[in-house]
Amino acid sequence: MNTIPQAFRERMQAQLGSEYPAFEAALTQEAPVSIRVNPRKSVLPTDSVDRVPWCFTGYYLPERPVFTLDPLFQAGAYYVQEASSMLLAEAIRQTAKMGRPLRVLDLCAAPGGKSTLLASMLHPESLLVCNEVIRTRVPVLRENIDKWGYPNVVVSNHDPDDFAGLTGFFDVVVVDAPCSGEGLFRKDPDAVEEWSEGNVDLCSARQKRILSAAAPLVDKGGLLIYSTCTYNDKENTENAHRLTGQQFTSRRLTLPAEWGVVEKIYEGAYGYQCYPHRVRGEGFFISIFQKQTEVYNSQKNMPRGFKSMKPVHARQAKVLAEWLANPNDFSYWQKPNQEIIAVPVVLEKELITVDLALRNKGFGVDMGVFKGNDFIPSHALALSTAVNPELPGIELSREEALRYFKKESLVLNEQTRGWLLARYQGLNLGWLKGVGNRVNNYLPKDWRIRMDIKEYA
Repeated sequence: MNTIPQAFRERMQAQLGSEYPAFEAALTQEAPVSIRVNPRKSVLPTDSVDRVPWCFTGYYLPERPVFTLDPLFQAGAYYVQEASSMLLAEAIRQTAKMGRPLRVLDLCAAPGGKSTLLASMLHPESLLVCNEVIRTRVPVLRENIDKWGYPNVVVSNHDPDDFAGLTGFFDVVVVDAPCSGEGLFRKDPDAVEEWSEGNVDLCSARQKRILSAAAPLVDKGGLLIYSTCTYNDKENTENAHRLTGQQFTSRRLTLPAEWGVVEKIYEGAYGYQCYPHRVRGEGFFISIFQKQTEVYNSQKNMPRGFKSMKPVHARQAKVLAEWLANPNDFSYWQKPNQEIIAVPVVLEKELITVDLALRNKGFGVDMGVFKGNDFIPSHALALSTAVNPELPGIELSREEALRYFKKESLVLNEQTRGWLLARYQGLNLGWLKGVGNRVNNYLPKDWRIRMDIKEYA
């Protein structure tokens, strides 16, 4: 790790007192490796690894493998996530009404760690909107959401102020705000290089603007959850305190002392701080607030359908139904570019509202396109948990799976024709198309592994 900035050292010495030497020593140690498994793609053996205490699907690994070359990772069986940030799971469990459908917004979502955590925990009829402000970060968010495979997720690309049309729409809004990254110093040397008091002030001001835009989006009784991966009070407790008062009250969590998470109280606002010398994880702060005031929602005379999509023809809908496990749970819509999506029927009303309010978004199960009478399935459909498990497929060895992700063609012992799911340990990887004893590889070019796999095969 690069040399710790003197101003940062002095501030942390004042914050931690006698604990500071242990904190600084922790920054020189290897960062823990942790993952969170996908409950709907649960094939990973976890009996021999330690569980992350505040997240029922989180686990520590004894060492860091080459995740890119693990077919289970590519299939969405798990997400590589820093353990401290999984504290969101416990915060949600203690404060949200998880037994019913919720409308949830992850306002600063890329690369998708907290979005996939939320998707795993929510009632299956919930709506989850995952938004990323920076356009260049949207593709990695979209890829991770596709891998996770849940059909009730929206991915959007908007500034927080653009959500004004969804005032009072959400039961939970999560703001994992862009921050100075102090909590990532031992994982990311660039975070040390880029740190300055000026950058802390800049981040704090940006966070205030995001929170100002996020607060009106929460319905009465709903939750606003604020988090950062940093330590300083300007970005954490002071910003959190701004939410308390007439609109919001701070929610207190009950956390076991052995977890090592520090409760911080600032003028009536509760926050929870992870330090690397106290927990098996990095620096992370979280605070939870509940909306107390009534929200004026002007959503009236909603349209009956989506702005720029039309229902597919009944003949095509019959074909599409064969590709899904529960086809009657979905309605089918065609975009102007001819791509077809399947929309959960129980979420149609909510999605029409989102469609009206937001311009840059995608939702539903990406099904594919019709070329004449032929249907070409999308890669996202292969990874979706809604796909029909009875579709024909081929179980690949690890070497064959890696070759698939290198976008190589595979040779089979038996002749086959038509669409096939490439599978590894029972999980779908993507599409193949049989042409005799050879199969064409339909992995999207952007998903192709560029690493040399020979030494790992």
